[in-house]
Amino acid sequence: MSFSLPDSRRKWSCRGYMSARAAMVTAALGLSLVLVERAEARKYPAPLDIFNLGTPRPRAAHSARTPVRIPLPKPRPEEAPKVTDKSPPETEGKPATDKPNATKPAEAAPPPEKQTSACRLALTEEIAIAPSIPDIRGPGACGGEDLVRLEAIVLPDKRKVTVKPAAILRCTMASAIADWVRKDMVPVAASLGSTIGDLDNFDSFECRGRNRVVGAMLSEHGKANAIDIRAIKLTNGQSIGLTDRTMPREVRERVLHSVCARFSTVLGPGSDWYHEDHIHLDLAQRRNDYRICQWNVWDPLPHVAPLLPAARPEEAPPREIAAKPDAKDEADDGPAEKSTAPAGKPDGNKAQPPKRATKKRR
Repeated sequence: MSFSLPDSRRKWSCRGYMSARAAMVTAALGLSLVLVERAEARKYPAPLDIFNLGTPRPRAAHSARTPVRIPLPKPRPEEAPKVTDKSPPETEGKPATDKPNATKPAEAAPPPEKQTSACRLALTEEIAIAPSIPDIRGPGACGGEDLVRLEAIVLPDKRKVTVKPAAILRCTMASAIADWVRKDMVPVAASLGSTIGDLDNFDSFECRGRNRVVGAMLSEHGKANAIDIRAIKLTNGQSIGLTDRTMPREVRERVLHSVCARFSTVLGPGSDWYHEDHIHLDLAQRRNDYRICQWNVWDPLPHVAPLLPAARPEEAPPREIAAKPDAKDEADDGPAEKSTAPAGKPDGNKAQPPKRATKKRR
């Protein structure tokens, strides 16, 4: 195969766009660019690699002449204590308490101590024997906080009025009961010539509805905020029955005025048939400090005649009774028969019927 410039021009003519020399120069430049690109591929990315899809740029190697600086810790001050490798002899053979033990679970932090209320601080042993008890969390809204067990009330002269049985109440309710007995009931008992001995507790805390009706609103008894009292017993054996009609009316009225002035709810005879034999007291909170005092002090029952008649005295004359009907008929027939026969002479032909004997009753 022969190659000549005229033949190449005839076969591959550039048609005026470029000459043969220009084509050769272009080929040489392209080859040089390819060689340079391969040589510099590791140092610089491709000029047209916009999205960094080419060969990644290698990290610049540190020169052997420039050493790498590694940060060193600061020198230990002279006044710092010396560190000993040996542990103290006291801790040898004992596990460290600061380090957590993997075998034992972490103990829960103790709950914070509950602060003592102002009522609890004021209700001292000089006023009442009322130890604190834990809070009660019953079903629903039953229960309460700051509860005490009222066992006895200490009078100003250091004598104790026993609460039978002990009442579970809130501290505020127990304090109100103690003040009522100490300040109001002591003068009432003195007017009767005696002192208070026991307080008859009919009911205190009980998780139930009002009047023990199923589905009714929660009673104040369920909140440990109420007490039912039937009587106050005196040391001389006498008892002040709050609903007893045999008690003097003045005494019961004094008790009525004292409880209505101290408690927000007072229910007794006349309020409903649930409170005919006891008095209900509580400290329920209502809007505008509304109070309820429903207790009718009934008058003593009148004296009535006995149901059985009195015994008949022995010297009383016998009572006359009416004759029986058959005896009355015989009495009517007697005079007619006597008229036919002569007096004193019996009729021999006709036998006279015997007369029936009558008995008298006493």
